[in-house]
Amino acid sequence: MYKNSIRKYRKEKGLKLEEMSIKIGISTGYLCHLERGTRKNPSREVMERISKALQKSIAEVFFEESDE
Repeated sequence: MYKNSIRKYRKEKGLKLEEMSIKIGISTGYLCHLERGTRKNPSREVMERISKALQKSIAEVFFEESDE
C-alpha cells in the first residue's frame, strides 16, 4: 500500500498549507484532503505541481511504501 508524503515534505520546506496551495494553484481544502488521504487520485498535472513545489519526484511524494 502507498501513502503520500505531501505533509512531510511541505513541513520540511517550511511551507504553510495556504502558502503551498497558492503556490501551486489549488484550493487549501483540496490540498488538505490530499495530505490526509481523504481525497485520492489527483490528476497528473496536480501531482506534477505539488512535486515541483516540493522539489521532489512524483514517486517520492505520492508512492512512498506504507506498512499500513
